[in-house]
Amino acid sequence: QVQLVESGGGLVQPGGSLTLSCAASGSIFGMGWFRQVPGKQRELVASIAESGTTLYVDFVKGRFTISRDNAKNTVYLQMKSLKRRDTAVYYCAGGKTVYLRDVDYWGQGTQVTVSS
Repeated sequence: QVQLVESGGGLVQPGGSLTLSCAASGSIFGMGWFRQVPGKQRELVASIAESGTTLYVDFVKGRFTISRDNAKNTVYLQMKSLKRRDTAVYYCAGGKTVYLRDVDYWGQGTQVTVSS
């Protein structure tokens, strides 16, 4: 059973930047990030395959960058030009494909708050 441990969340002002990290206890083909706000469904933000191929949801394209270090089994999410509506709990995820239609492993979640 692979475990995912997240870090890097916090409070940031609108327009600011923040980088999230997620370390896995083993290798995973597809890794990515979801986010969730109270009362709404968890939604995919970005994902990356072991080859480096990436997928992004439209509302973060040009602002967020996902990357991974396969030697460390770690995935990162660099967030720039943050907006108040980016406020959410961000969850790291892993699965057998880059699409993450089915998630095999979840991180514990880390809070990102964008506020002045």
